[in-house]
Parts: sequence; structure tokens; C-alpha cells
Amino acid sequence: MRPAISLICAVAAVSGVPAAAKTPAIDLSRAEAQVLDLSKQLIAIRSVRGPDNRTPDALRAVATALTAAGWQGSEIEIVPVDDTAYLISTWAGSDLRLKPLVISGHLDVVEADPKDWTRNPFTPIVENGYLFGRGASDMKYDAALATSTLIALRQAGYKPRRTIVLQFSGDEETTMKTSRLIAERLKGAEMVINIDGGGGTFDEASGKPVYWTWQGAEKTYDDYQLEMTNPGGHSSAPRPDNAIVQLAQALERIGNYRFPAEQSPLTKAYFEKAAQFESNPALAAAMRAFATNPGDAAALETLRANPAYVGKVGTTCVPTMITGGHAQNALPQRATANINCRVFPGHSREEIRAQLEKIAAVPGLKVTAISGEDSISSPASPLRPDFIAAVNKALGKAWPNTPIFPSQASGASDSMWYRALGVPSYGASPVFSKDSDDFAHGLNERIALRNTRPALTYYASLFTDLAQ
Repeated sequence: MRPAISLICAVAAVSGVPAAAKTPAIDLSRAEAQVLDLSKQLIAIRSVRGPDNRTPDALRAVATALTAAGWQGSEIEIVPVDDTAYLISTWAGSDLRLKPLVISGHLDVVEADPKDWTRNPFTPIVENGYLFGRGASDMKYDAALATSTLIALRQAGYKPRRTIVLQFSGDEETTMKTSRLIAERLKGAEMVINIDGGGGTFDEASGKPVYWTWQGAEKTYDDYQLEMTNPGGHSSAPRPDNAIVQLAQALERIGNYRFPAEQSPLTKAYFEKAAQFESNPALAAAMRAFATNPGDAAALETLRANPAYVGKVGTTCVPTMITGGHAQNALPQRATANINCRVFPGHSREEIRAQLEKIAAVPGLKVTAISGEDSISSPASPLRPDFIAAVNKALGKAWPNTPIFPSQASGASDSMWYRALGVPSYGASPVFSKDSDDFAHGLNERIALRNTRPALTYYASLFTDLAQ
């Protein structure tokens, strides 16, 4: 990572690791039942942006569960925004001088066409130990877990010292407008636990936990438009300045370009630890070599050839859409393409735009950053000892002896809005899955219900430790 945004190993504003709090005994059977019930309620609500968006109904389902458990109406706020909404609920701590702990998630989901699914995506179904439905893994089940844990803690008589804020955005999968608004409102938080990030892997054969990762950083999502314009003319009189040909030349250069490899303390730790669990010996060797020397050309070639690792070694930019021309018998007056970039932390939007322009090397080509307010560059969160101690303890209770290591997400989440404002945010979901069960955003999305009791145990420990 670039020095200006280096991952801080020393702890900002934390002088040491506080003694772990005693986790109150919660009624796990009652909480398990509530998790399944609330998960089903949420999955049945079509919380998709556009016509008939019912995200506000999903938020109200959470609010109803909280109210039934003792939250007052004044402690729960649902704020309409365009065709969606967001929720902020507050559980006041005993020491209001302390900055709050924020638990962050979202209740909107990506579109799902019932015609394409084996089961209706908005009809929750339990089969063979799995909960099926849109949002099962991203992330209505996790929302139900976190909500039910807080309810169980309150019912057990727990009183947090630090205020706990539970918030759900309503458009994380699309514009992230509510995500930005929430982060701005909660920018005085001590820490954010993003339950829409991190997680564990089950072994394909045995079903046992293999390892678990938490996310301390993420790459920036950015789109850029390439535009080439010409006067046009009759196709019977071709000229060298053909907008489609010129755009194609630019796209070929960008497609062949490899951004410099980069590494941060967080990604270095990831490759060192993850190499132990990579079954392919060549990939494992490349991971260890890259961790030792990010400039190792042979290791880079191996990692960049693998879809699982290419996004972890630096910035990537790829063409994703192209349009051009206005008639079959006319020279093109205009040709455009979209370049989607996932930018390693520490680089500005303008820096990448200028670099794309230089790589394309086509006179007259216009390169424009078009992501607008849908994305923002954010630094990595510091490696805070209090967070690390709390997650290690919590996961140890839920899944004993499971290896733990940090990671950097290649996608985008609500964490970036907090990190951009200087608030540490950590993706720390306790949910495990097999790689073969990963259908988030895809068909027949599912989650293994054997996660429920360990996840409740984990959240109860994590929340009480960080809210003391």
C-alpha cells in the first residue's frame, strides 16, 4: 500500500486492549427460533430497487421485532429516501460519554427473476439444512442473526456501557445513497462492525470449518467512460480517423495492461495465512512468494492467472460495455466504452483516470470518471488490538481452533463510507459456507442453517466485548 494510506499497526485512540467483558447467558433456543422466523419474513419481502420496492417493509419487520423486545419508538428511526429507506436503532449505553458501537448492514437485495430459479426467490424454503431465497446469504440471514442477538442480550438483562447502534441501509446493492447518509450521521462512532463482510469457509468434504477471515479494507469501485468522436461520413469513403477503430485500439491497450502489484500489512498477512489452505501447490507457493516479495514476477503471473487471486494483488481495470456507430452504412460519429476498475486503497479517482488516458494513448480520446457519488476511495482500517482480541475470542467460542486471518475485499460495501470519514469499519460476519454453496447475487441463493447457534454465540461475545 502507498505510504500515505498505510495500514496502521499502532492503535489510534486506544491505549491498550480492555479486559474482556463477561458475556451474559442468552436463551439460544429462543434466539434460534427468532433468527429463522425473521429471516423468512425478510426473504419474503421483495426489497429490490425500482417498481414495487418493498425495502421499507423489510426495515419495518426489523423495527417490529425490536419494539416487541423492549426498544421504544423513540429509539427506532426509519427514514424514507427516494423509493427506499434506512433504519437506525439506538440502545443507549450507561456511559454516554463513550462513542457508540455501530452494527452495520443492508436489507436491499439484487433482482431475482422467479422464472430462472428452481424455487421462488421470494418464498423462503428450508431444505436439507439450508435456507433458500434471495438475500439468504447477502444478507438477510445475517441481519436476522445480529438483530436476534441484540434482542436476546436485552432479554437476558444485559446493559451495555457503550451505546449500540444497529443500522440497515436500503440501497447498498445499487446507488448507496442511504449508506452515505447513515455514515454521515454516525461519523462520531468509535467503531463499525459490518455484518456484510468477512466470513468463514467450510471444507467441501467434511463440512468442518477450514478458516475464517475478517475484512479490514476494500478496493474502490470506479467506472470510467472512454469516448471517441469523429465527424462521421459515408461508409463508402473510409478515413483513418474511425471512432470505432480508435476506441478498439484504446481498449486493447487497457485490456493488456497490468497495474503495478501492491501490498499492505493486511494483504501480506492474508497471503501468508491463506497459503496454508490453498490445495494447489503452485498457487500456495506463489502466495508465499508474493507475501515475501510483491515484485516477484513468476508469483504474480501465477496469481493473476487465477480468478480468486487476481483482484488481491493490485488495481484491476477491465472493459465491461461498448457502444458505437449510428447506422450500418455510415462512418461512426461516436463510440464509447465503460471501464470498470477495482482500485487498491491509496489511489484517487483522478489518478486512475489519468493513468487510463495515458495507457490508451489515443489522441482525442476522452476519459471521464462517471461513478459520481456511488463510490468513494477509503483507507484501510487500523489493526486495532481491541477489535482483534474481541473477534478472536468470539470466534473461539463459536468455532474453536479455527484459523483466523485478515483480508481485503475486492468488492464494495458500506464500510467505505465510514472509513472515508475516519471511522474504523470491519467486515466480521460469523457465517460459514462451502465454496460450492456461494450463490450470492446468483440463482438459488442459500445459507447453511447450522451457522445459527455458533453465530449467535459469536455475536453475543463480540457485541458485549466491544460495547463495554
